[in-house]
Amino acid sequence: MHIVELSIENFKRIRALNIEPDDSGAVVISGRNAQGKSSVLDAIWAALGGREGNKSVKPIRDGSNQARVTLNLGDMVVTRIWRNGTSAVKVQSADGAEYKSPQSLLDTLFGRMSFDPLAFTRLSARDQKEMLLKQVTLDVDIDALDAERERKFDERTEVGRAKKALGEPPVVDQDIPVEEVNASELLAELNEAMRKNADLRIARDAKSHLESQIADLERQLHQVRENLEIVSHAAAQDPVDEDAMRTQLQELDKTNAAVRQNNAARAQCVKHADLANEYAYLSEEIEAIDVQKAEALARAEFPVDGLGFDADGVTFAGIPFSQASAAEQIRVSMAMAMASNPKLRVIRIMDGSLLDDDGMRIITEAARERDFQVWIERVADGGAGFVIEDGELQETADAVE
Repeated sequence: MHIVELSIENFKRIRALNIEPDDSGAVVISGRNAQGKSSVLDAIWAALGGREGNKSVKPIRDGSNQARVTLNLGDMVVTRIWRNGTSAVKVQSADGAEYKSPQSLLDTLFGRMSFDPLAFTRLSARDQKEMLLKQVTLDVDIDALDAERERKFDERTEVGRAKKALGEPPVVDQDIPVEEVNASELLAELNEAMRKNADLRIARDAKSHLESQIADLERQLHQVRENLEIVSHAAAQDPVDEDAMRTQLQELDKTNAAVRQNNAARAQCVKHADLANEYAYLSEEIEAIDVQKAEALARAEFPVDGLGFDADGVTFAGIPFSQASAAEQIRVSMAMAMASNPKLRVIRIMDGSLLDDDGMRIITEAARERDFQVWIERVADGGAGFVIEDGELQETADAVE
């Protein structure tokens, strides 16, 4: 379905014009700035687009009380009239029968005709992705997956930094026990030994003193002998080696220091292993998200083969769309526009002056090949197409070859 005839009266900058395009594929609307070129293309969308197509602040030309746009699409004729701040649309079949609920019919047939392929190539990667997502039905929330992946990636980065800050795992001596040796028992033994040795010294001193008094204490001999027996028993014990115990305590301090150091190494190794496990787990989570996203994209039906997107934006043939050649960008954008408008085979391109000869050729050939009609606005003093001056059609030049 093409535009067979376009009639405009008092819409925006247009006074009145009537255009009957040929089958060249490209309908060029040219002229100097502020003469009404954009108004022609806006009129097409406004006539068909309902609320979305009628966001123009002022559709009625200054000095007029109403505006009218009529589109003859061959199988149907669409007429929209603006007056008193409102608009009304009428849709008739080729034989003149009027459709009920005309705007609902138009929304069903032409819901996406606003896609401008040239404007798409100039969008940011983020906006290109957003526009593409509107044309693709996915069974997962790609934005939610991207957000979850970014959260997991940031979390994994922090874990990696913590793991790196620990350095290499220290060497653990498996022969050193985990528990430190308790020094209190040995200290108690040492105190007991010191006490015994002090008693021993006292006993020996007493023995020497008593023996020296034997001659003088004959009368007390019986008692002295009893005392001597008692003291001799105590003096007969071997002395405790205090130095050996002191040496053992010193060795014990070294042993316990080694135990503490080794246990600290054990703890650091455990922490190192925990972080390594967490890093691996998060890597698996990220990989699972990537797989889920890849499977969703594999199930999606994109309007153009090779078209897709990643977290940063739209891709084509596996590379960012912005890195594709200018010709590829135009071809892909045209294919997307044509896929978006299967019934009304009409595409509009604003700012067509940005297209060079190759770009115009690519667009025209694509339109002819797929039986589409492309309406292109270009700033020029003359040239091919329909020339607009002061809101009116001035001349019809040769169509684009």
